[in-house]
Amino acid sequence: MAAEFSLVRIAAPNDRAGMLPLINAAFGIEGFLEGPRTDEAGLAERMHTGIFLLGYGAGGLVASVYVEIRGPRGYFGMLAVDPAQQGKGYGRAMVRAAEDHCRKNGCTAMDLTVLSLRRELPPFYRKLGYVETGTEEFRPSRPLREGIECHCIVMSKGL
Repeated sequence: MAAEFSLVRIAAPNDRAGMLPLINAAFGIEGFLEGPRTDEAGLAERMHTGIFLLGYGAGGLVASVYVEIRGPRGYFGMLAVDPAQQGKGYGRAMVRAAEDHCRKNGCTAMDLTVLSLRRELPPFYRKLGYVETGTEEFRPSRPLREGIECHCIVMSKGL
């Protein structure tokens, strides 16, 4: 069953407080990093370089994704789905919304990065048509737990 949103819209600055618990809960699985995934200042900074799309279901805010236009290429990251709603297709729906936004803004390709420690993510994105195109150094905004090594896997898809 594919998830359906009652509304997908661009986040406004006053949405940040509601986005924080969703994003930090969704990224709580990243126990290899210390502290929460983001804070209000981090969201505000990202809202200056890109946008967040918010997906609403019957119970309110269900998912969000960060999207940036980088010339002819789009970028998305920080895909977050309420942990109680994961596995229902909301992540796929948010990726489609991010791709549609970038297409409408003239992008011909889409990029994302996933952390090498999140081994479940490349297969998920491969199912959506993304392929690995390289690696990048991981520059964490919060400390990695001692003894942990990580890099970013770059994945791309033509739009």
